[in-house]
Amino acid sequence: MGEPSRADDRLIVWFDIDNTLYSASSNISHAMGIRIQAYFLSLDLDPEEASELHLKYYTQYGLALRGLTRHHDVDPLDFDRKCDGSLPLEDMISYDPSLRKLFEDIDRTKARVWALTNAYRTHAERVLRILKLDDLIDGLVYCDYLVKDFSCKPEPVFYEMAMKQAGITDPSKCYFVDDNRKNVDAACSVGWGHCVHFCEKGLEAMEGGRIKQIDDEREPGAVDNSVVDVTTLQELRQVWPEIFKAS
Repeated sequence: MGEPSRADDRLIVWFDIDNTLYSASSNISHAMGIRIQAYFLSLDLDPEEASELHLKYYTQYGLALRGLTRHHDVDPLDFDRKCDGSLPLEDMISYDPSLRKLFEDIDRTKARVWALTNAYRTHAERVLRILKLDDLIDGLVYCDYLVKDFSCKPEPVFYEMAMKQAGITDPSKCYFVDDNRKNVDAACSVGWGHCVHFCEKGLEAMEGGRIKQIDDEREPGAVDNSVVDVTTLQELRQVWPEIFKAS
């Protein structure tokens, strides 16, 4: 999953990983939220303060970890080991042949396929291996915990970094699917041409330590855009027919 070695003018399809390549019904976000909350408590914060900071940092920085590294001198790799790294992913998600077939049916003469995640590399690669998609991903853009003040979705600089890493200069050639509406709207705002919100409406996910029912409502103040909502990734065949092989 390395960077391209030469200019490549194909379209590029960006897939988010967590709660997109697998269903929110796996409850991975819940398990992660519990571990992050425990990490806050390990910093000798009382439960109420820990809960408030968990939500505040997630809301303000996009990831609780970014607040922890800025304000509590936390080692991000220690956080990764105790939170993402301790998740029993093999017991929570599994290979889905129909998902692999979806990736195989993307016409690689027209498009490259990359993953774009707010997780660290080790977690992202672990999920892709379990789902048996790692050999179908051309590249991976992740949050580099080793970089001071690293960026993440939905910050515009993260999308710009992703394009640079993938060697693409025309944002209109970017296709993107993510379960987080803020991330999708941000991609639209930087000119990504074909954005889809993966929305398992009615299910629950944990964000910032709070249980949230998934819905398809746009964030307050979000610009009007042409985002399409899908409830399964298989719907991408109808939404983006131009990137798939002719049947």
